[in-house]
Amino acid sequence: MHTLRAAVLQTNATADHAGSMAAVVAGVQQAAERGATLVVLPENYAGIAPPAERLRWAADADAPEQCSALAPLLPLCDGGGPVVIAGGTPERADSGRCHNTAFVLAGGRVAARYRKLHLFDADVPGQPPLRESDEVAPGDGAVLVRTAAAAVGLSICYDLRFGELYRALAEAGAELIAIPAAFTRPSGAAHWDVLVRARAIETQCFVLAAAQHGEHGRGRASFGHAAIIDPWGRVLAQQLDDCDAVLVADLDAQALLEARARIPTARHRLPPSRLAVQTVTLPT
Repeated sequence: MHTLRAAVLQTNATADHAGSMAAVVAGVQQAAERGATLVVLPENYAGIAPPAERLRWAADADAPEQCSALAPLLPLCDGGGPVVIAGGTPERADSGRCHNTAFVLAGGRVAARYRKLHLFDADVPGQPPLRESDEVAPGDGAVLVRTAAAAVGLSICYDLRFGELYRALAEAGAELIAIPAAFTRPSGAAHWDVLVRARAIETQCFVLAAAQHGEHGRGRASFGHAAIIDPWGRVLAQQLDDCDAVLVADLDAQALLEARARIPTARHRLPPSRLAVQTVTLPT
C-alpha cells in the first residue's frame, strides 16, 4: 500500500433521481478538488424510490456505462481523476430483479463490480418492513480490487454484519474496505459505529464507510454517520450531523504496517479445522 488521500460522501437520496445525482457529482468534484484519489459513494446514491422507478436508472449488465446513474460520474474519474466506488447501483439481473452493485469507476470506464451478497430482509421498529430480496438478486462472490495505491475490498451495507466476508477480504490481501451504506436510523443508532470500527480492527484495514442520511420519503430514513477509520480503530473523520458531507482523510501506509506489527492477528488466525465446535451436554 502507498499513502493516499481518500473521501467518503454522506448524501440524502430521494425519488428525485436528477437531484440525487447532482448532489453526488458535486460531492465527487469537491473530493477531487481536495486531493482525493479514491472516493466512495453511499448505497442508493442515485435515488431511493419504488422498484419500478429505480429501473429507470438501473444499469445494463453488458453496457453499464450508459445508465444515468453512472454516465455523469465517468468523466470525473477520467484524465487523472479519482477512482470512484459507486455503490450500490441497481443493475438489471436475469431473474427480473436487480443486483445491488458497487461499480468501480476508473479511467473513464467501469473497471470492476461487486454485487451485494447479503440482502436486508428485516423488520426494524420505526421503519416500514424492508424486503430487499423481493427486488434484489444476490451476488455470487466477494471482490478485491487492486488500485495503484492499495488493495480495496468491496462490500455494501448489510454485508457489514457478516464478519466472515471481511475476514475473506483481509486474507485475500485487502488494505482498505469500502462500505457504502444506507443504514436505517434505529439499527444505525444501535450498531453502525460499533460495526464499522470493529471491521477496521479485526481486519486491520482502513474502512471507508459512506452513508445515506435523513428522510427519503415513504417513511424511510437513514442514520448517516459516514466515517473513515484506520486499522487501529481510530476515527480519522466522521460526520455526526444529519447533513450532506464530503469527508477526506489521508490514509497513511505506515499506520497500516504498525497496526499489523503490534498485534499480528493474521499470523495467529486458526484454520477452520481447529475451530470445530465440540458440544458438551452436562448431566441434569
